Amino acid sequence: MPRKRATAEEVSLFGAHAAEPLAARMRPRTLDEFVGQAHLLGPDRPLRLLVERGVPGSLVFWGPPGSGKTTLAHLIARAAGRVVEPFSAVSEGVPRIREILAMARERLAAGGPQTVLFVDEIHRLNKAQQDSLLPPTEDGTFTLVGATTENPSFEVNGALLSRTRVFVLEPLAADDLLVLLRRALADAERGIAGLELRVDESALTAIASEADGDARRALNVLEAAAGQVGLRGQVTAEVAHDAMQRRFARYDKAGEEHYNLLSAYHKSLRGSDPDGALYWMARMLDGGEDPMTLFRRAIALAAEDVGLADPNALIVAVAARDAFHMLGPPEGYLPLAEMTIYLATAPKSNSAKLALDAALSAARETPAAPVPLHLRNAPTALMRELGYGAEYKYAHSAPAHYIPQEYLPEGLRDAPLYQPGGMGFEKKIAERLEWWARLRRDGEG
Repeated sequence: MPRKRATAEEVSLFGAHAAEPLAARMRPRTLDEFVGQAHLLGPDRPLRLLVERGVPGSLVFWGPPGSGKTTLAHLIARAAGRVVEPFSAVSEGVPRIREILAMARERLAAGGPQTVLFVDEIHRLNKAQQDSLLPPTEDGTFTLVGATTENPSFEVNGALLSRTRVFVLEPLAADDLLVLLRRALADAERGIAGLELRVDESALTAIASEADGDARRALNVLEAAAGQVGLRGQVTAEVAHDAMQRRFARYDKAGEEHYNLLSAYHKSLRGSDPDGALYWMARMLDGGEDPMTLFRRAIALAAEDVGLADPNALIVAVAARDAFHMLGPPEGYLPLAEMTIYLATAPKSNSAKLALDAALSAARETPAAPVPLHLRNAPTALMRELGYGAEYKYAHSAPAHYIPQEYLPEGLRDAPLYQPGGMGFEKKIAERLEWWARLRRDGEG
């Protein structure tokens, strides 16, 4: 039997503000209605104290979509008795800022309340636009409250950032989203109680868990499901999944999340956790990342973190990259996964990196150390007369293909730069170095 869709008369049961989306209608009107962010709004927590005292100052809220940034801005302004002037960094510019500034000054001159300039997506403002906010923020003409999904330390200039306090919002927990969903179902004025829906607990749980901490998404899905079943309909888990459609990765290939996931991938490889490395690899691929980014990081890790404990690691990483170039996606993802597992499970050593750092440090400290005479070439008679290459010993003339002699300048001969680790292939390298050291000692004896 086909599901009944809500008629225009039935849709009016959504409340007096039926033209607004459910997420907008259910926006908390008081701080006590706000759900989540207990680390900021719990008793005696910093943001709650600022709001309750009515002097919040200029703020930046940094958090994922649907975590409550816009709601908090309006609640703060209301609690402080101030007027909110919204500004969209996407569609508006400096002329609109000047207009808001003029209104704020007129309001203050007339003895009215102070203005809160709420800048949504403040990370999208260019430098000139951000600079235009500095004087009125500093002289108190308006209070700046910005909202951003991007790391403000990257996207907001230092001068403006120094005049604001940054509060970090977290994705809402599934339990928090369940509270919001049940509130919408029970609210006859702003919610959808008028539709008299029967909603399975499994449907609510599915929406809360798959909304990825985004309150707006959770309420939008509930509203879509309600519209799908109509008046007195039943929302099942199947209906909820139909309303959700596909979950899209929260991933920005140019933003902070890109570097967060890439760092998690690298650290999982270094930490010898193939499951973690595969998961972060898959998250990046699903978010649309260029696989070459993963290959570049993996090749660097093969040299830095696996190193000589398994010299084949670098060969495998380069071969996997070349295989991807040949195959392309999706078949090319298989050598990427194979390389990821290989690197994660390989023995680890950073001795090559430490040796490089030590060598560079020694080179900088002794930039004029002369090359020992026996190591110099002697292509001319004069150079031979001066002793260039005279005492050089050809290693292959000895049965062991090794003859003890000095290869470092004076002053560096007692400070070995490379110290082999104790994992994998480096055990053999350590044995070989010790054998050569023994031959050197025997020769000196």
